[in-house]
Amino acid sequence: MGAPQKNTNISRDEYGIVWEKDVSIRMRDGAILKADIFRPDAPGHFPVIMNLGPYQKDKVWVPPEDLEEKPNPMMNWETVNPQWWVPKGYIAIRVDARGTGRSPGAFDAFSYAESLDFADSIEWAAEQPWSNGKVGLLGISYFAINQWFVANHQPKGLAAIVPWEGFADIYRDALFHGGILNQFMTNWYVTHLCHHLLGRAREGNPDTFESHQLWKWIRNNLDNGTQRGEQAQWDKITVPLFSAGNWSGMGLHMRGNTEGFTRAASKHKKLRMHAGNHVHPFYTEDGRHDQLRFLDYWLKGLDNGVMEEPPVRLWVRHGGGGNGEWRHENEWPIARTQWTKFHFDLSPPPEGAAKNSARLVRESNPAKSDARTYFASGSGKAGSASASSTFLAAGAMMAGMGISLETPPLAEDMEVTGPVAARIWVESSTEDMDLFLTIRNIDPDGNDVWEVGQQGQQVPVAKGWLRVSHRELDPELSLPYRPYHKHKRRLPLKAGEVVPVDVEIWPTSMRFKKGHRIRLDVQPRDGVGSVHYTHYHADYNSGTNTIHAGGERESYLLLPIIPPKG
Repeated sequence: MGAPQKNTNISRDEYGIVWEKDVSIRMRDGAILKADIFRPDAPGHFPVIMNLGPYQKDKVWVPPEDLEEKPNPMMNWETVNPQWWVPKGYIAIRVDARGTGRSPGAFDAFSYAESLDFADSIEWAAEQPWSNGKVGLLGISYFAINQWFVANHQPKGLAAIVPWEGFADIYRDALFHGGILNQFMTNWYVTHLCHHLLGRAREGNPDTFESHQLWKWIRNNLDNGTQRGEQAQWDKITVPLFSAGNWSGMGLHMRGNTEGFTRAASKHKKLRMHAGNHVHPFYTEDGRHDQLRFLDYWLKGLDNGVMEEPPVRLWVRHGGGGNGEWRHENEWPIARTQWTKFHFDLSPPPEGAAKNSARLVRESNPAKSDARTYFASGSGKAGSASASSTFLAAGAMMAGMGISLETPPLAEDMEVTGPVAARIWVESSTEDMDLFLTIRNIDPDGNDVWEVGQQGQQVPVAKGWLRVSHRELDPELSLPYRPYHKHKRRLPLKAGEVVPVDVEIWPTSMRFKKGHRIRLDVQPRDGVGSVHYTHYHADYNSGTNTIHAGGERESYLLLPIIPPKG
């Protein structure tokens, strides 16, 4: 039930490396992109692994000391290491996206135009004399995200993709979580603009990033169709795929990996879910072994049994970063899931308890309806300064925001693995309200059991978000355990109006230990573990928000409880 079978029919080191720099690839509109090509130093036809992105193919990455792959002059951020892959009979190609690195033009991140450039590059590589005609895609983050988008085009020669921690819907996964702007994206863009205009890249391309990218992203704050080229079209993604996600990626990538596995039209799909740092798992022996077996099968035709194994491989966390075990499953979500409601009990807290504390009860919905009201700003009586960026940063993760609901101490270990959702009845004194939901693992002493986040930071179990005016669901795509919001229009709240909303909480896996409590924070701002994925708060946060529960207003957290395999 642990690591995959160490099949002996895998590629092994046989070749040296030929490195060709600044090779020109012509696009359909006549533009030229520049690429570095790393080939085996032998005649023959070999499969290609390609990356295209903005991180400058010439920029050597010096990895952290604890990375399993060690530094070398060919290492490049979040791409495959040629020194490991090329000797095994693969060609590694790194392409600077248009308007980045050595490629002239104007950069347009994640765009439809860029996906066409990627498609042209794939078809070019498949036709070269050293190619066997099969191109695979393998990379992290940006180099995973655009795999989904280029797969929409089904370019000739594309034989397999391995999107490793990569979002698939720029609106829902990245820019607007539940309709609320994720500031990681705006920060990411400005950082790489600086790399290109203030760093060495300016010498060859001083006028790149000359676009209204940030304006376009923020102006189109509904899913109005302008982002369609930056969203996976699942019915068009038919290529064999191996989707690898990270439970810690709850602020950016992880939703794309689980959605990709469940919704892509491909008949040949695998899912791997690991945990921890963003880049480390990709370069581990275990990670490379998974990648190699999949690409050996689809790009070289090696019969290694990889597609005969259960399609899902999960790292089930046991609490406290690094603790857990690998397990195979036959599907996602897991078929034996016991979908269980933990109801909100908002009756007054006992004497001595925190004023914002409440209970999660598994038995039944409380017969009596209760409500809790809290400041929408999260700042209490100190008020808010909506124009101040320092307030936005300093106000995040404040203690005592909103309400916190806890289960009693668990009578036995409980595994929660799968998508999570919440149904909440809400009201606001203003025309809108934001919901930030955080699931936490609380030990018997009342302390958080933290996990290792993508950036090495402390993170809780799971997170979800919703701007209440975005509450309209898509009935065709919504599932009881995974609400899917349209984000096509806003439905403002009216004074005194109480409405039910369904909140998507990104998938997770955690074995909560006996004696621990499951805690749900319902807050008006980012809660604990939000760095580096904080959100912008709109200017209607000057009033109060109210949560209702019990009676006809049934509010609950829906958890996927996994019984042991029989």
